[in-house]
Amino acid sequence: MSVSRTELPRWQFELTWSLFEYHLERLEPEDFLWEPAPLCWTMRRGPDGTWVPDWADTEPDPVPVPTIAWVSWHIGWWWSVTLDHAQGRPPRDRTDVAWPGEGTPTIEWLRGLRTQWLAVLDGLTDADLDAKAPFPSPDDPEYTVAHMVAWVNAELMKNVTEIGQLRLLRAASA
Repeated sequence: MSVSRTELPRWQFELTWSLFEYHLERLEPEDFLWEPAPLCWTMRRGPDGTWVPDWADTEPDPVPVPTIAWVSWHIGWWWSVTLDHAQGRPPRDRTDVAWPGEGTPTIEWLRGLRTQWLAVLDGLTDADLDAKAPFPSPDDPEYTVAHMVAWVNAELMKNVTEIGQLRLLRAASA
């Protein structure tokens, strides 16, 4: 059986998502802001009540351990910007991507991003995969939409692993 160039990355995405669902279904609201180490990046309430991510324009050394809250915001940020590019919209700034908060609101937000991404994947043709990628390397003509799709799969897989590990560590430390 032959698999098209558009089917393979969708299959890989769905495999990664099934691993994510395993953890999403088990996350408790208390898991999100749990800090596993003294040096953490998390989400904090700003003066207006919105959630603000810890951030540095230059990666600190040592790198802070992220909380599930921070990683889930991070997924929402890079995925929202990727969707903007993929759908021909002006990309949002990092500060324009709001984290919905602990528990169900964030889980529903991430599932909504998945639905939007599936619509992008389902609309791709082989010719689309060969087009210049608008993101994450817009100034490099060597990278195609196929590279962007593969990057999403890899970035999501990494972030899913981080969330899963943090969830397991919190459960084991209780």
